[in-house]
Amino acid sequence: QSHLVQSGGGLVQPGGSLKLSCTTSGFALDSYTITWFRQVPGEEREGVSCISRTNEITHYMDPVKGRFTMSRDNAKNTVYLQMDSLRPEDTGVYYCAAERVWVCLRDGNEYTYWGQGTQVTVSS
Repeated sequence: QSHLVQSGGGLVQPGGSLKLSCTTSGFALDSYTITWFRQVPGEEREGVSCISRTNEITHYMDPVKGRFTMSRDNAKNTVYLQMDSLRPEDTGVYYCAAERVWVCLRDGNEYTYWGQGTQVTVSS
């Protein structure tokens, strides 16, 4: 069964860094656009950043611009979210999602495959 497997995350102090990974299982990454979403209790799931099939990167959240970077390694079927200069407001459960489209889609309902989610906590 096709799905996404996430790794990374955890507890980090403000100003620190984390790197999240999202690996496809059962299908090749190179035909898919990947978006990272964040879920905070009591709030709607929100798109964070996206990397398209053509490696165009879109950051949906203004506060992450200049701090978060996405990359993909199609040979490893893995997408990465490098998060630097982390802030307490970056805290949440991060999910990766994949869809076989050429462009980034902001609406999570458009995505077929989802990772299991990983907790990111930024706290001193």
